Amino acid sequence: MNRPPPLVLQTPGFAHYSLAWSPFHNGRFAVASAANYGLVGNGRVHVASIAPGATPNGQGITIDKFFATQDGLYDVAWSEVHENQLVSASGDGSLKLWDVMLNDFPIRAWQEHTREVFSVDWNNIHKDLFVSSSWDGTVKLWSPERPRSITTLHAHTACVYQALFSPHEPDLVATCSTDGTLKLFDLRAPAYASQAPGGGPNNAFTTPVTAAALTVPASGTEVLSLDWNKYKPYNIVTAGVDKLIKVWDCRMVKVGPQETAHQAVGGACEAQFAGHEYAVRKVQWSPHRPDLLASASYDMTCRVWSMAPTMNGSNMLYIHDPHTEFVVGCAWSLYDEGVLATCSWDRTVHVFHI
Repeated sequence: MNRPPPLVLQTPGFAHYSLAWSPFHNGRFAVASAANYGLVGNGRVHVASIAPGATPNGQGITIDKFFATQDGLYDVAWSEVHENQLVSASGDGSLKLWDVMLNDFPIRAWQEHTREVFSVDWNNIHKDLFVSSSWDGTVKLWSPERPRSITTLHAHTACVYQALFSPHEPDLVATCSTDGTLKLFDLRAPAYASQAPGGGPNNAFTTPVTAAALTVPASGTEVLSLDWNKYKPYNIVTAGVDKLIKVWDCRMVKVGPQETAHQAVGGACEAQFAGHEYAVRKVQWSPHRPDLLASASYDMTCRVWSMAPTMNGSNMLYIHDPHTEFVVGCAWSLYDEGVLATCSWDRTVHVFHI
């Protein structure tokens, strides 16, 4: 099948780390980026829009606004309340709230994480809350109206690459980490684990670890990304350094305030997809179909997978490979079914239809 070439947005001087579609405006998205591949230097949030009837050969995507920061940016999330506001996650440990209608400066800033903030996610049910995760091992819960974080989860003893709210249970947060685990936390039942990871005694003063409702040993190496299925409440996909995409059934989890002491370990691996040649940096379920997901990898490709095998027995539906550097982000359009965007260290965003 011959597909038209993708729409392309170039951001000279700034390599991308993450991309998020607006939940309010069809065709609008934001990109978190950094100079010098995020190793040193400034960051930027680019806010861009796709013109109606855009074609690959024309001026299909325009940058509406950009905000500059002193450190590289690793993630961005749109507010679920204000159509013009978004929050960014920075390499200096800060979070900043921006308003597209204002220039230059954030309307709020928070500085609590002691290492790089690698992910940020806005709650789509409790719309006044967002969550961040950091290389410092913590996950923090925030409200735009509060000057300090509401809750801190000492989720892992290593880098927490991503923390995402469940789209079905607003008090449930899933995390993934350098330690190879996927964890589920119930915000209604914060408590410290009675034992340290590995079963040894836990010293709550020096190594506090927040009790997880469920811990899934997802990989023998780093888990870089996860996502909740939008239609199946306890189906979560993970991906990472082992190059594999794994779909987990986490229905064994028990949630609620009465389950504070319950720390289950397990989760059934429903499916496993191989095909990427290097680590998988991002994975995301389709918002329109329960059986479709996309993955972005350091092998410079974005791949689309189906839970049901195709006629030739493969679960891989499509490979997008025009990028010339690491593909570090991918995101499905919330409005247009089958439209996918990718962002890369080659400083381009591609938007195409599956």
